[in-house]
Amino acid sequence: MRTRVTKYIFVTGGVMSSLGKGLASASIGALLEARGLRVTFLKLDPYLNVDPGTMNPLQHGEVYVTEDGAETDLDLGHYERFTRSRMNQLNNMTAGRIYDSVLSKERRGDYLGGTVQVIPHVTDEIKESIRAAGQGVDVILVEIGGTVGDIESLPFLEAIRQFRSDVGRENTCFIHVAPVLYQASAGELKTKPVQHSVKELQAVGIGPDIILCRTERYLDKGIKSKIALFCNVDEDAVITAKDVESIYEVPLVFHTEGLDEKIAQVLNMWTGQPDLRQWEDLIEAQRNPESEITIAMVGKYVDLVESYKSLNEALVHGGMAVRSTVNILYVDSEKLEDPSVLAKADGILVPHGFGSRGVEGKIRAVRFARENEIPYLGICFGMQLACCEFARHVAGLEGANSREVDEETAHPVIDLLPGQEQVAEKGATMRLGDYPCSLAEGSRARSIYGRSEIVERHRHRYEFNPEYRERLEKAGLRFSGVSPDGRLAEIVELPDHPFFVASQFHPEFASKPFDPHPLFQAFVEAAVGHCSRKG
Repeated sequence: MRTRVTKYIFVTGGVMSSLGKGLASASIGALLEARGLRVTFLKLDPYLNVDPGTMNPLQHGEVYVTEDGAETDLDLGHYERFTRSRMNQLNNMTAGRIYDSVLSKERRGDYLGGTVQVIPHVTDEIKESIRAAGQGVDVILVEIGGTVGDIESLPFLEAIRQFRSDVGRENTCFIHVAPVLYQASAGELKTKPVQHSVKELQAVGIGPDIILCRTERYLDKGIKSKIALFCNVDEDAVITAKDVESIYEVPLVFHTEGLDEKIAQVLNMWTGQPDLRQWEDLIEAQRNPESEITIAMVGKYVDLVESYKSLNEALVHGGMAVRSTVNILYVDSEKLEDPSVLAKADGILVPHGFGSRGVEGKIRAVRFARENEIPYLGICFGMQLACCEFARHVAGLEGANSREVDEETAHPVIDLLPGQEQVAEKGATMRLGDYPCSLAEGSRARSIYGRSEIVERHRHRYEFNPEYRERLEKAGLRFSGVSPDGRLAEIVELPDHPFFVASQFHPEFASKPFDPHPLFQAFVEAAVGHCSRKG
C-alpha cells in the first residue's frame, strides 16, 4: 500500500494587513477538496499571546472556538465554512505558544544544557507544529499571519524556508498575496507594491511559486507578464484575486484564473477537474433573492464588524437557505437609549460579549423585541441578558442582573455556579468547546432542530442561576434546552412570541454556506415573515 505523501502550501502576505490571506487559503482548500483531495489548515500567528482568548475583539476580531475548545484566530472559521475540514488545537499556533513550548523544554533540560536559540530551536518547534497539523491529509495549507518584513514573522519565514529543504521542492508550494493598486489620477494599475513585497520575501530566501494579486479589476496579460518578469515566476502563476460582492465567489474566481491547476502542477499532483456546481448554485441563490430583510445586531464591538464574523456569515447562510438578502444594521449598545430605532428591523440579535459595558442598551433591545413581537435571537450573553430582562420586567425581580455585571445585585439571575471560582489567569478558563444539550418535547427548539439531543460549542464563564428557574418558568419563560443532567440552562424561549429564542452556546460556529445552522435559518425565516406582515 502506497504511503500518503502530504503536500504543503504556504501562504504569505505583503505590503499591508487584511489582504484576505485566510479567505484565500480557505478558497484554495475548497478547490482542492472539490478535486477529491483531503485538506487541512494551520494558522501561524506571530504575536506573543498564547492564544486570542484574552485579546480585545476590537483589535483582533472574533475569537473562533473549535469543537475541542481551542480559542483560535477567526480565519479558522473561514477554513471550516469553506471545507469539510474540522479544526482543533493543532490548527492555530502563535509565537507565544511556540516560545512557551521551547522555554518549557529548556527548563526541563531537554536541550542538554545547550544554548537555546531562534535557530534551530524555535524554527524546529515551528516545523514540528506544521508536521503535526498535516498528519493524514493530502494537502495542508499553512497561513503565515502578519506581513513579510515584520520582525515578528522572521522565525516563521525561516522555518518554512527550511521546510522546503526538509520535505523536497516537489512537496511544497509558496503562494504570496500582495496588492496591485489602481491609481485613479493616472488611470493605471501599479505593480510596484507586489514587486517590493516579493523582493522582501526573496531577501529571506523564499521565492514564491504563485502570486495572488489583490485588486479591484481583472489583470490583463500585459500586467501579468510584467509581474511575472520582475518577480521571477511563470506568467500563469500570476493570479487575479479580484474583489467580489460575496466571499463565496472567491473559489470560482480562483478556478477561472487557473489557480488550482497551477497548484497541482507545482506540487506534481494528478487530480480530476473540480466539481463546483454547489458553489455556482450558491452564488446564483445569492444573486437572485426573493426577499430582503434587515437584522439589527445590538452589541458593543460594532466598530469592528470582524468581531462578529461568524455571526455575520451565519445570517448570510440562513438568508441563502430561504433566498433572502440579509442586511445587518449594527447598533452600538452603549449608545442605545431609545430602542424605538429598532422598529425598522425585521429581527433583533443580541450577540456575545463580556463585562458591564453596553449591558443596559442590550437589555432595552431585548425588551423592545419581546414587547413588540419582533423576532429575537440571543447568543451567549444575549441569552443571559434575555433572562435578566424577563426577570426584571415580567417576573417582578427588580434589578435582576448578572453577577458579572453587578456583583451586588439582589437577584443574581446569572452567576458563577458552585464549583466555579474566580480565576487569576483568564486564558482558557471558561466552558469551551462542544457540550451536549437535551431539547424539551413540544418546544420550538426541538422543532427547529428536528431531534431531541444536540451538541454545540460554548465560550462563557457565567451560567443561568438554577435557583431562579422555577420563578421564571411560572412567569412564562421556557427552558427548552438543558444539559443532560438538567443542571445548566442552554436554550430559553417564549412560547407565545412569534420567535424569541436564545442560546447559551454559539451556534454560529457550526454554520456553513451549504449547511446553514437551523437556529439561524429559522430566525431569518421568522424575520422574513415579520417583514411581509409589516407590508
